Amino acid sequence: MTVRRISSGGIWEQQYGYSRAVAAGPWVITSGSTSTVNGVVAHVGDAYAQAREAFRIALDSLVEAGAGVADVVRTRMYVTAPEHAEAVGKAHGELFGVVRPVATLVVVARLLHPDHLVEVEVEAYREPRD
Repeated sequence: MTVRRISSGGIWEQQYGYSRAVAAGPWVITSGSTSTVNGVVAHVGDAYAQAREAFRIALDSLVEAGAGVADVVRTRMYVTAPEHAEAVGKAHGELFGVVRPVATLVVVARLLHPDHLVEVEVEAYREPRD
């Protein structure tokens, strides 16, 4: 099985020793993605916009690995307060409403940066290529 590691150049990838995504055989799995862009949290205070940005970062890594939105089979969303669920769910529905992956949304005590309201993970399955 071929394993390919994708980096987005995010500030924590090198520091903490992880990849933005890993393509292993037909699977592409992203690490947690937030709305951190060029080391700065984007869309402070806006859970919907943070979710859209975080999903964009995760989906960009899927595309780099040869997968796309239609290949997504699972998503996970972590929010820092129950009141963010509606906005994050709306962003998820706009991106994945047709695909309808299995999804989990969990309220957590906090994320790495105090301005992060949401973190997302995405898993995709690509048909094996001959």
